[in-house]
Amino acid sequence: MTDDAIQCDGLTRRFGSLVAVDNVTLRIPRGRIYGFLGPNGSGKSTTIRMLCGLLKPSAGDVRVLDLSIPRDAERLRQRIGYMTQKFSFYEDLTVAENLDFIADIFGIPRQAKRATITANLERYWLTKQVGQRAGTLSGGQKQRLALAGVTLHNPELLLLDEPTSAVDPQSRREFWESLFDLADKGTTVLVSTHFMDEAERCHRLAILDEGKLVAEGVPATLAETIDAIVLDVETPNPRAVQAALMTVDFVRAVTQLGTRLHAMVDPRRSDAAENLAAVLRANALDGQIKITRPSLEDVFVAATGFRQHSTQS
Repeated sequence: MTDDAIQCDGLTRRFGSLVAVDNVTLRIPRGRIYGFLGPNGSGKSTTIRMLCGLLKPSAGDVRVLDLSIPRDAERLRQRIGYMTQKFSFYEDLTVAENLDFIADIFGIPRQAKRATITANLERYWLTKQVGQRAGTLSGGQKQRLALAGVTLHNPELLLLDEPTSAVDPQSRREFWESLFDLADKGTTVLVSTHFMDEAERCHRLAILDEGKLVAEGVPATLAETIDAIVLDVETPNPRAVQAALMTVDFVRAVTQLGTRLHAMVDPRRSDAAENLAAVLRANALDGQIKITRPSLEDVFVAATGFRQHSTQS
């Protein structure tokens, strides 16, 4: 058994002339939470579908849990859990009926089924909803039901495709605590997200953009790879300052954070702070400028070519 749950080399998927995933190479270690961060259309969902054998790659080699994919996709499905972005359980069945049905699909023996379902109802705080129809659950409850279902058979690998996109912050926080519990017990978790705070929770992270892998590493150290100097600008007029800074050729991007701005400038400008102060003075604008450590959002913006994205902070 290898140390990696997932190994892929040159993974590519084309839909006609569109290259949805472009020559991606990854190593995802066992027992860790690994994140895919990227805007809509970056290739996150397509990559996950190829890794779990639901979509055939156009090119590349893939091994998941030491199985060759897509050749061994049927064998793999008994060892993984896959949770889609959209709630996919039967809404007219109760919580208990959904879990009973899923247990049968996974072939959980009858003598173990009741205890297994009861354990997951308790683990994911669903005991009070056991007789409630799934369609009447809140967003966070549906999310917990989905996680309870896809983990009934104790999968070695859990693949989650933007699982928290429609739930409140408290439910997201509780969901992530459950993921850490699973990883602590040896489950490998691959989760795609467009939330920066979720990306920071991952043990390791890949940033995808237009189908390409543009950055990869531990979230806390990805800042070391950024191709920019990041300056923090505290100002009472952030919109006016942002407009003024964006006219300067060596300023690559400016992001507003409340009354502060993060300005990313060409790393070859050692006098960047002084230059920005001169721009503010020339436009009769006030602001305090200092070099700061890049945030994960700064890393994302730099890695994806300093374009504007809908990724949330």
